[in-house]
Amino acid sequence: MELTPTERPRTRAWRSLSARLLMLTIAFVMLSEVLIYVPSIARFRQNWYLEKLEAAYLASLALLAAPENMVDPDLETKLLAAAGAQAVMMKQPDRRVLMLSDRMPQNVAASYDIADESPWVLIRDVFATMAMPDETDVLIRGVPRRGQEQGLDVGLEVVLPVGPLKAELFAFSGRILTLSIVISLVTGTVVFFSLHRLMVQPLRRLTRAMTAFREAPEDGMRVIEPSGRTDEIGIAEAELAAMQQELRAAMTRKARLAALGEAMSKVNHDLRNILATAQIVSDRLADSEEPAVRRLTPRLIDSIGRAITLCTTVLSYGRAEEPPLKRSRFALARLVDEVESFIDLPEGAEVRWLNNIDPELFIEGDRDQLFRALLNLARNAGQAMAGEGEIRFDAVVREGRVVVEIADSGQGIPDSVRNHLFEPFRGRGRPGGSGLGLAIAREMLRAHGGDLALARSGPLGTTFRLELPDYPG
Repeated sequence: MELTPTERPRTRAWRSLSARLLMLTIAFVMLSEVLIYVPSIARFRQNWYLEKLEAAYLASLALLAAPENMVDPDLETKLLAAAGAQAVMMKQPDRRVLMLSDRMPQNVAASYDIADESPWVLIRDVFATMAMPDETDVLIRGVPRRGQEQGLDVGLEVVLPVGPLKAELFAFSGRILTLSIVISLVTGTVVFFSLHRLMVQPLRRLTRAMTAFREAPEDGMRVIEPSGRTDEIGIAEAELAAMQQELRAAMTRKARLAALGEAMSKVNHDLRNILATAQIVSDRLADSEEPAVRRLTPRLIDSIGRAITLCTTVLSYGRAEEPPLKRSRFALARLVDEVESFIDLPEGAEVRWLNNIDPELFIEGDRDQLFRALLNLARNAGQAMAGEGEIRFDAVVREGRVVVEIADSGQGIPDSVRNHLFEPFRGRGRPGGSGLGLAIAREMLRAHGGDLALARSGPLGTTFRLELPDYPG
């Protein structure tokens, strides 16, 4: 059983569009911060090493200024502590000298060259450093910036403990994480409220309007009133309003037509009985010896016959259902030959019947229904030629479809009729017609998976194109 709008479960808050927008905003901001964090922390480690290298260089200069490059052990310890190093070695072109050391490093886990500034190498090394134990040491080598400025051709190798660097790296990561969370929340909140006002609320208004209209489409007060926006949502509101107005008008027309059709069915039923009685009386009038009566009776019988046919056609169309298709496979050319024998052209008509269809062309479908459709088209063609001309049938198989063309050499279809050719009661091309024949024929063709269309029409004649699926035999 379908739930009514009030019975439908409401969307949970965390699954709403607003919540999803907020979560997506926070996720994208955090992703952006991660992309910024990785190179930032790699550069932070590199700068930390450079600072230590410069401090070690300054400590080495103090040692070089001392007599015989020797300093008091307490001063050496203070210099190493100021540099944050375990040992400092100076590399000159001709020798490598241990300048400062409070102990010989025993647990050097890795060595790094400051000159190697490849981004991928820096990123790899920073995460490797963060995974090292605190008690390990690393060796860094490079040329101090101050030494380069002073023109000294020296390089330094400095042994540093990993523990202080890791503490700085984790503290830096914590600051970045805190900043990222704050930026994400602020940005997410601003984006959330902006999108909620600009998109979510209008979409909810559209949803409410559609739900309300679905409950009572005949109520004109439930048609949405466009807000006047010029963006996509404004266009959606305008299109929804137009669709609702058109749907209301179509439903009103159909309701009136349904009521009118029901009344017409009753009127047609009674009228057909009355006309049947009139036809019996007119048949008896045909036996009258009165010349005037004998002259007028055929016209009376013909008029009554057309009226009975119109009533029968209207009643048949009003049932709105065709029997199920009884499919069979048959030769199309033979079906067209049968149509010729039933076309019932006026006496004295000089109409040439040209059946150019290949006798070996077989189609699959309901033979009776297709016969009715072709007969209708052939009769229309015969009546359009005023008793003289030709009716031609051609058929080809094209792209998996059987295409049949029924052409006549009549005067063509007027433009006023052409626009409503397949609309019931509106496509009447001749006086006395019901306007149902082509509408019913198209319904039959579409029930077979095909179609019926006007190919061309003019002073030299009219051609209808009929299409059917080509089922392999």
